[in-house]
Amino acid sequence: MSSYARHVATNGYDLGALRGTFPAWSFFRSDAGTFYATRSGVTLSDEALVRGLRQTISADDLATLVALLDEQNGLR
Repeated sequence: MSSYARHVATNGYDLGALRGTFPAWSFFRSDAGTFYATRSGVTLSDEALVRGLRQTISADDLATLVALLDEQNGLR
């Protein structure tokens, strides 16, 4: 569990802190409340996509988004 995931569990979400923890990603939240993260300044190759890396990920809650980001970092 990342340090940000522990922060979310106790303090709620803070997109500024999320950006600091995962600087290679850009974040936003839709009007419907879905959280999105997309890689900044990187276009993934077909090989990277086959390995499971994603250009953009989304989740209905921040804890799930952080778990997906941690997973993506582990796939590098």
